[in-house]
Amino acid sequence: MNAFTSKTNSRFDPSQRQDKTKTLVIANSNIRQPDSFSPVERKMAVRLSVKRLIDIVASLSALVVLAPIFLAIALFIKLDDGGPVFFRQIRWGLNGRKITIFKFRSMRAEACDPSGVQQTVKGDSRVTGIGAVLRKTNIDELPQLFNVIRGDMSLVGPRCHAINMRAAGRLYEELVPDYHHRHIMRPGITGLAQTRGWRGPTARRLEARARIACDIYYVRNFSLLLDLKILFKTIAIELRGGTGF
Repeated sequence: MNAFTSKTNSRFDPSQRQDKTKTLVIANSNIRQPDSFSPVERKMAVRLSVKRLIDIVASLSALVVLAPIFLAIALFIKLDDGGPVFFRQIRWGLNGRKITIFKFRSMRAEACDPSGVQQTVKGDSRVTGIGAVLRKTNIDELPQLFNVIRGDMSLVGPRCHAINMRAAGRLYEELVPDYHHRHIMRPGITGLAQTRGWRGPTARRLEARARIACDIYYVRNFSLLLDLKILFKTIAIELRGGTGF
């Protein structure tokens, strides 16, 4: 017998359910509802709504413009090794929800690691010929525009991590106590940490903590102006050659 096993007859009794429902209705009616949201809350709600609108419009526009490039990349990936065009991986999303993100596959199909445990390093032997170009230019990230439209991601936000992603050999949530604070907002295709040079594998604890510190700073200081600054800086970095590998 355990805590989830009833000692009495477990047969359903309709009258008991009706009594419980009535009790819940009475209890909920006694909960005081706020007369209105504070000015700060209303202002933040407006900002987040505008951010979401920008995400949708910008992502749809980008997909229309980039459609021929997407088709060309898909063809090159198929010609390279005949494997699938997209790589899918489960990562952390808004409020700790698990989401499936899309990327152009840049590694050999049999060598891809959906778990996220094995991080990519410079000169990684798993990367294909076309994959090296996609990763160097970060073009492999562009299919995440579909995630933005679906509402899983945003253009700007803390970069979404694989569920089992590690830093210095340990899970991020074990290494950084405030790790999950970064999931208060939707993850982004780009973010503050990336524009400050914190990307790629993290072999040292200090690097991991610095990256998460940037993410939490962004969450606590979010503004549309900050988003624009991050977007423009990301574009500038990519035009100078990018930071991918």
